[in-house]
Amino acid sequence: MIIPFPMPLSRRCEPFDDPDWIFEFQHEGVRAMAVIERGGCRFFSRAKHKLYGYQDLATALVREVTAENAVMDGELEVTDSAGRILSASTVKARKQARYFAFDLVWLNGEDLRALPLLSRKDRLKRILPARSAHVQYVDHARGAGERLFHMASHMGLEGIVAKRAHGPYEIIPGRIDWIQIANPRYIRKERRSKLGR
Repeated sequence: MIIPFPMPLSRRCEPFDDPDWIFEFQHEGVRAMAVIERGGCRFFSRAKHKLYGYQDLATALVREVTAENAVMDGELEVTDSAGRILSASTVKARKQARYFAFDLVWLNGEDLRALPLLSRKDRLKRILPARSAHVQYVDHARGAGERLFHMASHMGLEGIVAKRAHGPYEIIPGRIDWIQIANPRYIRKERRSKLGR
């Protein structure tokens, strides 16, 4: 099974609308690849270092994700009882962590990286539970980046991520496929820059 380096994010200041792009709220936890295989689950950082201490969450993902083996891209986050994301430093409280999955690059022995993003997200949604306290599918808006950005700003979120709807999960020289559009009024941006995504 291939565990790729996560797709990199470029940065842009202004939101945009484009039917060939999808837009997601940017999550503010720790970027992690979730690898399910041989009845277990492991989490890896952007540099492909193993992340320790998430055993409860790993056990839940094995139980709730309907796949024999899979590699997902997402964020480890801690939320309060109302579902609000807490400071990323609280991810140290690993027993409370949730996994927010936004991409699927491997499923049941099949390398999905060459598939269009929307196809990968469709497969991802089908293997995740509709409701769970442990793992959540990150939904998207098609084409409406400006509206989603204004919603994110109004909610005090970090921003949004724009992704080419039909882009593969690989770097194409001379082309940008994933873009972070940051909320300039985001109050925890200095902490986020240390964590990266």
